[in-house]
Formats: sequence, C-alpha cells, structure tokens
Amino acid sequence: MSPNYMRSFSEGCLRPPTVIGQFHTLFFGSVRMFFLGVLGFAVYGNEALHFSCDPEKREVNLFCYNQFRPITPQVFWALQLVIVLVPGAFFHLYAACKSIKQEDILQKSFYTVFYIFSVFLRIVLEAVAFWLQIQLFGFKVNAIYMCDVGALEKNFNITRCMVPEHFEKTIFLIAMYTFTVITVVLCVAEIFEISCRRLGFLKLS
Repeated sequence: MSPNYMRSFSEGCLRPPTVIGQFHTLFFGSVRMFFLGVLGFAVYGNEALHFSCDPEKREVNLFCYNQFRPITPQVFWALQLVIVLVPGAFFHLYAACKSIKQEDILQKSFYTVFYIFSVFLRIVLEAVAFWLQIQLFGFKVNAIYMCDVGALEKNFNITRCMVPEHFEKTIFLIAMYTFTVITVVLCVAEIFEISCRRLGFLKLS
C-alpha cells in the first residue's frame, strides 16, 4: 500500500465524515483507552497475586482464580476495543483504496449506505460485548468467592476465596458498562446525523 493510501486511511480513521463520528473517535481514542490502559492496570494488574484461597496450596489458588476469571477483564476489554474498531477501519481502508474523499462519503448513496452499515456493525459488536461482559463479570464483584475445588480436593468441594479490592472492581465494571452505553448512543446519534444530512435538515460540510 502506497504512502498516499496510508495517509488517506489514517485521516479517515481520525476524521470521520460526521461531527458525532469525530467526537466518537475522540471519546473512544482518548477517554476509553486511557481509562482502560491506566486505571485498568492499577485496579486489575496484581489481582492474580492477591487472590487468596489457601495460602499453603498454590495450586488451589491458581485453580480457583482460573475458575473466578475464565478471561481477565483487561484482555476482554482490549479485545472489545480492537474488534469494535474493525468495521470502521475496513470502511476507511476501502475508501483509501478507492481514493474516496471524506466529503464525498455522505454525498453518494452507496458510500453512505456502506458507512452506515459499518456504524451499525459497531452497535451490534458493542451490544454483544455488553452481553458477554454481563455473563462473565456481572455487575458486582463480591468480597468472597466460593470456589468448587472438587477436581483437586477429595476431602471437600467448596473453599472460600478472598477477592482483593472488590469495591474498586465493582466501580470499574460499572464505568466500563457506562462507556459501552455511551458508545452505542454516539453510534445511533451518528446514524441520525447522517439521515438528517441526507434529508437536507443539516447542511453537508
């Protein structure tokens, strides 16, 4: 891919054709990623080390932590951010290869429909991630986790585990849910803005 294509692709990703899309990029790139990268590491960085079930049996701690966290929240949210970026990146890659100017996207029906479809896919992916987050993490992190260690211990099946900084993790969970909801609202608003522009209620820039 030539430097011109790369420049067009990067400009398209950083400066979408709508005002709300540009705000979404700012919110997505600045606030959400900063929150996850900095605060997420501070809250979840040493969770595995401080997760405690039986201090004398490390294998029990590891077994129960893997049961408690089938996937770590940082990895899940990082995957969510990357996957949600794919539809928009694919569209702007297509636009760069076809030498489509940003101002032409909302003026030609095919490009407009393609762009709206990419925004709609972002909404679907965010909704799926929202549901998966509920299934994996719920809305609250309890201080005590009851671990089923029947596969390891024959004498007893349930052991109590202490979850570190459970209140901070609950706050962080709610914040990530909130970010997902805000992103979906921005995507819906972007589709509404595009519709208003196409119908002539807003002037095309």
